[in-house]
Amino acid sequence: MTTARRAPHDAPGSTGPRVLMLVLATVGFAVNFWAWALLSPLGPLFKDSLGLSSFQQALLVAVPVVVGSVGRIPVGALTDRFGGRLVFPVVSAVTILPVLFLGLVGHGSLAALLVGDFFLGVGGTAFAVGVPFVNAWFPPHRRGLAIGVFGAGMGGTAISALTTVRLVDSGGVATPFVVTAVVLAVYAVVAAVLLRDAPGRTAPAGSVARRLGNTARMPVTWQASWLYAVAFGGYVAFSVYLPAYLQAAYGLTQADAANRMAGFVLLAVVMRPVGGWLSDRLDPVRVLVAVFAVVAVAAAVQAFTPPLAPVGTTAFLAMAAALGAGSGAVFALVALLVPGNEVGSVTGVVGAAGGLGGFLPPLVMGALYGAFDSYALGFAALAAVAAATLVLTVTTVRRGLATTTATEHSPGPVPRPPGATR
Repeated sequence: MTTARRAPHDAPGSTGPRVLMLVLATVGFAVNFWAWALLSPLGPLFKDSLGLSSFQQALLVAVPVVVGSVGRIPVGALTDRFGGRLVFPVVSAVTILPVLFLGLVGHGSLAALLVGDFFLGVGGTAFAVGVPFVNAWFPPHRRGLAIGVFGAGMGGTAISALTTVRLVDSGGVATPFVVTAVVLAVYAVVAAVLLRDAPGRTAPAGSVARRLGNTARMPVTWQASWLYAVAFGGYVAFSVYLPAYLQAAYGLTQADAANRMAGFVLLAVVMRPVGGWLSDRLDPVRVLVAVFAVVAVAAAVQAFTPPLAPVGTTAFLAMAAALGAGSGAVFALVALLVPGNEVGSVTGVVGAAGGLGGFLPPLVMGALYGAFDSYALGFAALAAVAAATLVLTVTTVRRGLATTTATEHSPGPVPRPPGATR
């Protein structure tokens, strides 16, 4: 199932409105991800104040990841139906409630933290709103870059890493939560006033359940889900667990570990639009082959816990760059293969896979460290998974893209599914 590439003049709207909508969506993604990642930098603090085990600390930062990930499936389908203009401000406004709960009353016990954690996951669903929203505004030959730029909003986790501990030190535990809630409220109002859906956007026919069933029958849905589970899931896993790893494996202070995690996140953020841009000019498969090769090698190196300077730092930066580029390339692939009015549903499933891909590794790493006092097995497993994904990419995924390209360039009319963009 595919859509043909449109010429540049076929794009909905003019350049000015497209750029404005892209900026607003990217800011919204960053703000919601900032909220979504608030507990990660505070994991060591709550571990000490509440006497948490390594597994409980990992669970604390993983719960919003899994809730936000699963929530992307219905939110993506709802975005196809109602449009990002409505869904984006609603998601942002709803996220304010758990943020304030955690900051004001919910940080005194593990049970209360987990309750707030659960609803904080709503912020993570913003990704499934922004991808179909941005996708509709740009022509296919520019969607890789546009969705990559939007995806750079995942840098909201870097904002959290850089500001949360400092705000706690200067004003108390509630301060970063209150600040984030205010920013969310401002964005929700701005989005409600300024966001516009792309001209000519058509809502898909049928119920949400029927459309999700159609999505599940597309091979690209599951191929892209696996690729994104490894690429973005790896990014999420490191962004939530890297501070704890650096403190345990290298004895860094909480502030130093948080700063290094922020550097990892920022590099991945910068590389995401680069991955989309390269996919537009080469093809997504070539980019993904390079990505998973780099991750496999770097993870294997880090399994031996080399000195942090320079080998460990180089390995982590290489993984950050590769995972960021890979996250952009996956959705460049989706933009090529999925009909325009079904992108939200596919994005929901693929985005869920990416978030869930980030849920399991922190739990595994925490459990392995608690059992063996070593992270070597965890990094060895990551290297093996990346190598297996590399094989999938050069075989099944490459054949799928080649078939699509051949179909688009074959003589005669190209069959199109209902609702596909032209």
